[in-house]
Amino acid sequence: MNLFSWYYFPARLAWRQLFHDRTKLVAAIAGVLFACVLVFMQLGFRDSLYASAVSAPTKLSGDLFLMHKQSEAMWRPVTFKRNELLRTLGHPAVAEIAPLYLGLAPFKNIKTQTKRTLMVYGFDPDAELFDVDSVRSRRHELRLKDTVMFDEFSRPEFGPMRELLEAGQAETEINDYKISVIGLFRLGVSFAADGNVVASDLNFMRIFPGRNPGDIDIGVIKLHPGVALDQVKADLAERLNEFVNIFTFGELLEHEKNYWANTAPIGFIFGFGTVMGLVVGLVIVYQILFTDIVNHRYEFATLKAMGYKQGYFVRLVFATAFFLAVLGFIPGLVLSISLYHLAESQMFMPMPMTFEKALNVFIFILSMCFIAGFLAIRKLKDANPADMF
Repeated sequence: MNLFSWYYFPARLAWRQLFHDRTKLVAAIAGVLFACVLVFMQLGFRDSLYASAVSAPTKLSGDLFLMHKQSEAMWRPVTFKRNELLRTLGHPAVAEIAPLYLGLAPFKNIKTQTKRTLMVYGFDPDAELFDVDSVRSRRHELRLKDTVMFDEFSRPEFGPMRELLEAGQAETEINDYKISVIGLFRLGVSFAADGNVVASDLNFMRIFPGRNPGDIDIGVIKLHPGVALDQVKADLAERLNEFVNIFTFGELLEHEKNYWANTAPIGFIFGFGTVMGLVVGLVIVYQILFTDIVNHRYEFATLKAMGYKQGYFVRLVFATAFFLAVLGFIPGLVLSISLYHLAESQMFMPMPMTFEKALNVFIFILSMCFIAGFLAIRKLKDANPADMF
């Protein structure tokens, strides 16, 4: 028997068995589809979580970043003295430094007068800490008293800010302090903040009167071109107090991701949901394969009596598992893409369906079905030709 026949004949029988009982086939596909969609959604929420976590750090313009070691993430900073940042100016590779202030505050919807919390970023506009063209182009206006720029990718509960700006009705309150919105920029919401505004460091202190300008949340360091980044980082680490962390740009992004993945409970929830989806699908597929073997045990016993070996039936079971994986994955992928678009429209956070993600989920589903097949083949031993007599 050639290799083609070795694979083909068990697969053909598996295909016919599946379609012989359409009701059972639909139930099996529905089980795999459910597991597939559940895994896709959990991975989508997790990736959206990570993408939103680094949306703000990605826009920062700097080479090295200082944070207090007790700062779990950017949205939960612990302040440290500005003098720590000033110490870095003594290094010849340091070209420029700038402090960044962060704070959560209630923003009053201009139309409804309801308040909702957003993130306020304060910095010296001339330092150009945010690599956003719209912010950079309005830096002189940001220096005016009581002015801010609003993130138009914020949730709609903050109000139709673009329409209000065009109508000249962009005065509201942040933290019960009157401000004027002078323009829009694009950053994006996260699981920590439903919206964002940027302000000058002086206006930030007016919005948060209890803050001390000498206590900063993040120190941003820009280096001269062509310097050895790792060496400069090591040199600066020796000059700083032990309670201050110094990160490269990549390390800052990883720090933000690690908080949501390992510290915040929501990261565990998404991971646990992915595992549960696979377990549920495995149980369903196992029950389908197990029942199929039980229902056809006399037919299998007849085939054994005719000379078919145990390996043939093992290939038959795994072929059935493979078909179930494919038949459940395809509609699961289509449904998940639709659900991704729906989730994006409601969460206002990106949930891209990438080829890599689709491939990984297919491998997960295929492995799940194969594991179920491996557990079910033990029942093949009950298909004994002696049972025929």
